Amino acid sequence: MKVNRMDLIARTGRHRQRYDEHFRLVAGCIPYRLKQSVENRGGDWSNRLEVLMISSPNRHDLVFPKGGWETDESVCEAACREALEEAGVKGIISETILGIWEFRSKSRENSCNLEGVCRGYMFAMEVTEELEWWPEQSCHQRRWVDVRESMQLCRYEWMREALDACIRFLSSRNAALSTTKCVDNAIDAYSSSMVKLEVSYVP
Repeated sequence: MKVNRMDLIARTGRHRQRYDEHFRLVAGCIPYRLKQSVENRGGDWSNRLEVLMISSPNRHDLVFPKGGWETDESVCEAACREALEEAGVKGIISETILGIWEFRSKSRENSCNLEGVCRGYMFAMEVTEELEWWPEQSCHQRRWVDVRESMQLCRYEWMREALDACIRFLSSRNAALSTTKCVDNAIDAYSSSMVKLEVSYVP
């Protein structure tokens, strides 16, 4: 479906911003995809994993989409909205939280008081659609990178920790899916063999 750029408008202002005491609440996600064309040597699925990062004006390092969690949305809805506004992607977000991190906003990084402190909630999001236009395209360009490059380019240490948590989460989920698939295959094979025995048996 083609999206009209005029239909996509980023939220501005903080009149609906959520706070918990002095913490500004922030939601974000790590958008990811699995490449289909890469050989999976040794069965390591992480060789196929790519994450989507965004740039900021006058910076060479990259970050993941994040922004203020507002009062009229759930934390997952806020994370999805930020991915759309800043990176121009839609997808399937996991409701399993990767973690909660406390940090200072970039404008208050050197402050000694409580002003500008944030509490960030991060999630994994499997990207299903990349839009041609997005609200903050003039400020943020997007870039797919592998995990190793992402670790090198990531601006903040807490985001590296979130990426590490995302990899562990996806790894455990992939292992569970693989186990389920093996069990299903074994059941199918057993059922098939029983059918053959019944067909070949003549009383």
